[in-house]
Amino acid sequence: MAMDDARRKPLLRDQRRALHAYESVGKVPKAQRKDYEIALNDLGANILRSGLCAAIAAVQRLGDRGSLLLEHLASADVPGLEGAKASDLARRIRALDADGYMIATRELLQVATWLKRAVQASFEET
Repeated sequence: MAMDDARRKPLLRDQRRALHAYESVGKVPKAQRKDYEIALNDLGANILRSGLCAAIAAVQRLGDRGSLLLEHLASADVPGLEGAKASDLARRIRALDADGYMIATRELLQVATWLKRAVQASFEET
């Protein structure tokens, strides 16, 4: 099946996440890969341990080292966070109601998992 044919058919949620992850990770400059991978490896555990808001705050505290990861998370089209930008992702998450927050937590955890898989498959060992 040609790639164009695959893009025309409706994608499953996991397929959309995987496509987003591989496209996003493919754009990470070589000089930023180490910082990106470190921030990403911490993200999933931080979400589970401390919650989504605290995990996003931890990425924000990384400054420039976490900015690209925030962009990739914001552009993942998570329900309730559509159209978010890296600069307003934390504010948008805090504005969610309890149900929206739980959905965003679950979805961003899945996005982080796919980003991690894409990093493992794409980044060269240094």
